[in-house]
Amino acid sequence: MRMKTGAVQSFFTARSVGFAGVLAVVGMVWTGPAWAAGTGGPAHGFALNHALKYPADFDHVDYANPDAPKGGRIVQEGAGTFDSLNPFITKGNPASGLGNIYDSLMRQVSDEDSAVYGLIAESIEVPDDGTWIEYKIRPEARFHDGHPITSEDVAWTFQTLREKGSPFYRFYYAAVAEVLTPDERTVRFVLHPGENKEMPLILSELTVLPKHYWDGRAFDETTLEPPLGSGPYKISKVDPGKSITFERVRDYWAEDIPVVKGFNNFDAIRIDYYRDRTISREGFKAGAIDIWVENSSKEWATAFDIPAIDSGDMIRQEFGHERVSRMQGFAFNLRKPLFQDVRVREALTYAWDFEWVNKTIMYNAYTRTDSYFDNHELSSLGMPSPAELEVLEPLRDQLPPRVFTETYAPPSTDGSGNNRSNLRKAVKLLTEAGWKIQDKVLTHTETGERFEFEILLRTGTLEPHTQALVRGLKRLGVIATIRVVDDAQYRRQLDTFDFDMVVAVFGQSVSPGNEQRDYWGSAAADREGSRNIIGVKDPAIDILIESLIASPDREILVYRTRALDRVLLWNHYMIPMFHGKTDWLVYWNRFGKPDLIPKLGVTTSVWWIDPERDAVLKRGQKN
Repeated sequence: MRMKTGAVQSFFTARSVGFAGVLAVVGMVWTGPAWAAGTGGPAHGFALNHALKYPADFDHVDYANPDAPKGGRIVQEGAGTFDSLNPFITKGNPASGLGNIYDSLMRQVSDEDSAVYGLIAESIEVPDDGTWIEYKIRPEARFHDGHPITSEDVAWTFQTLREKGSPFYRFYYAAVAEVLTPDERTVRFVLHPGENKEMPLILSELTVLPKHYWDGRAFDETTLEPPLGSGPYKISKVDPGKSITFERVRDYWAEDIPVVKGFNNFDAIRIDYYRDRTISREGFKAGAIDIWVENSSKEWATAFDIPAIDSGDMIRQEFGHERVSRMQGFAFNLRKPLFQDVRVREALTYAWDFEWVNKTIMYNAYTRTDSYFDNHELSSLGMPSPAELEVLEPLRDQLPPRVFTETYAPPSTDGSGNNRSNLRKAVKLLTEAGWKIQDKVLTHTETGERFEFEILLRTGTLEPHTQALVRGLKRLGVIATIRVVDDAQYRRQLDTFDFDMVVAVFGQSVSPGNEQRDYWGSAAADREGSRNIIGVKDPAIDILIESLIASPDREILVYRTRALDRVLLWNHYMIPMFHGKTDWLVYWNRFGKPDLIPKLGVTTSVWWIDPERDAVLKRGQKN
């Protein structure tokens, strides 16, 4: 599937800028018939599996207000720090918001399943055999310095990302055999033979960079020089590691393009960085930040019982969505010998008492996750269907036997804190794997190795949840420690797989495809910077992934995804945690916003400053 963006689509998470822009993934509800192979000539948009919602002459998307007033400035939160303005490489820690200084060939909409409409490209053409994809560039498209965007920029961007960008790009664009530029407004991507029906969507979201700007500059190095873009904002001020300010481009070339109308309504946006989320939350309540996205159930329940809420100066609101729930959990690093035995991994899942954690720490706000595609038809609920068995049976000898005989469910308790029954099951599995307690420490019976490891965290938010796991592990004789590091160090260790266990999030869309190679594919396991942080190297899973990507229609994709889901779950690569079903936002009451919330969730990039509300609020807000 294509690169997805944050659960709450705000200014700094709403636009795809490559691997560095993938913070969390939003799902898309896929209904209707299978994908029709070609576009039947140049078209204003492309949908994977259905007729486009918006006609060629549409004026704006339904969830944006084309008459929204422009003006004002807002301040948003940045987490940790940053030391680079180049989000396309693995080096450095890029600033948030960089996606909005760039434009892409086409733009994904949030109220339609797997669909893109023209931005830089005025049209897309795909032949019936799907062997190539061609885009026609708008004659008015230009970069901020007035230089026109040409097919040469598109081809150069594509090749540069594959050659010098994050290793992810070489993997993500592997289906492209060559790029042709027959004229300055036409670019054609010729594909390798094979089934890969997502490529029109994947290539449509290519961020186009200016070749002339990068000539003489090192693309594969970090930089704090504001780069040239073509998007609705440009960088106006940088305080390295502390803040970055974006200024709206007053003569933005795409202002009247339908997928842009009603977006980008703030004249300036500053992102202030905080190393500690507790401090930034207090900063928000004091008026230093305008919009707050809460991710802690405890804080959501307790932190906003304040006068500003009672007076109406601040709004606390839940926004529903139709996204697939993310798989979040404690992820094992299979590169470590300690975790290579599946019995060991399963045993450790019994040490975490979700029900107790949910009751005592999370105010019963969450649901236990039991699928990599939770809350959707792609989830492998129940026993394998005959259609799934057609996929699984040829691989039976390579798969966990319980894939065929049981429905996966994570361990559960009554929430009392008495987890003895589950711990006994864990002890049995550990004993079978050659471990027993000696001098109060779990020790391998043959090697004498002590069972101890480190859990790496990037924030203290999940430390209480992780401490609950550490306590459960201690009762098994396992010595587990927690280490919280800053964003830059966390990213380095994740990119180089230098950890034992982390809390990982694998966001899934409901049209899964190419990204599964990067999540679980053997080729990605040893590639630094890949998303296969677990280190999965399983030929059977590789086969399942390729089968999924080649799915000829929706029905087949569903059961092939369910088959993959079952195999991932029964390999116990993670200790599943939890998920919610709404987005939690708190914001100062100075905004106007459309009534319609798209299925992918609230999109703050279509909000605007309401002058009347803002005038009243200024008496009480120090911002």
